[in-house]
Amino acid sequence: MTVTIGLTVSPQYGEMRDMRECWTAAEELGVDALYTADHFTAMIVDQDQATRTAADGAEYGKTQVGGMNFEGSTIEAAMAATTSRARIGCICHPIGFRNPNLLADMARTVDHVSDGRFILGLGTGFLRADFEEYGYEYGTQASRARELARGVPIIKDRLKKLNPPPMGKLPLLIASMGEKIGMRVVAEHADMWHVFGPIETIRAKIQVLRRLCDEVGRDFNEIELTTNYWPQILGRDDDPNIYLAEGIRHLVLVAEGPKWDLGQAREILAWRDSLPD
Repeated sequence: MTVTIGLTVSPQYGEMRDMRECWTAAEELGVDALYTADHFTAMIVDQDQATRTAADGAEYGKTQVGGMNFEGSTIEAAMAATTSRARIGCICHPIGFRNPNLLADMARTVDHVSDGRFILGLGTGFLRADFEEYGYEYGTQASRARELARGVPIIKDRLKKLNPPPMGKLPLLIASMGEKIGMRVVAEHADMWHVFGPIETIRAKIQVLRRLCDEVGRDFNEIELTTNYWPQILGRDDDPNIYLAEGIRHLVLVAEGPKWDLGQAREILAWRDSLPD
């Protein structure tokens, strides 16, 4: 059984040099993937709201406009240039923040910077302040999901046209839990699916994705399941083995500024290394 560990280095509330030290140290520890986030405003996670999840489009954080924050796609390029082994990505890029053709070109470029380690993470976005602060239309959860459904095929088509193309199979990670539109996009296009929330929510959503894969003629087992391992937010789900029981093999931790502490990463890596082959 192969279990991989990712780490989101939250790009806010601290200095770039400290963030860079975090992701380079995490790779040395054995983290398999390094992620950033894509917000234009700093976010303080609200535990009660996060437990309810953002599946219905609800925000699960409070914003601090003007709080220290760095732009995500630039950080992906920096991660790619300063690491050598871990996969690189973002959980996730809201589809409405960038023209999908441009986003495909950015992804292809970072893929080359990383020597083929890039994951393109996509979603609908959920934090109203991000959209309004930078002049994007927030719309509704449904309208943003429809934009995701339109954008993903454009991205895939552009990736085929680019010269040079990506270095190999550039995985699409989609973080969407809307059952009417977003999860159908996952079933049709995703190589990886990021699901979030209490374990009861995750179990239910996995069953929905199985059904949608059957409806579109996709093998459910082709999609790598990922989730946040975030016991400080979802405290009662602090046993990583509960995710393995649901078929999730990629667990993503979150390190937050200004310290970006790696103590939890050390613990989960030790757990991973103790698992039977």
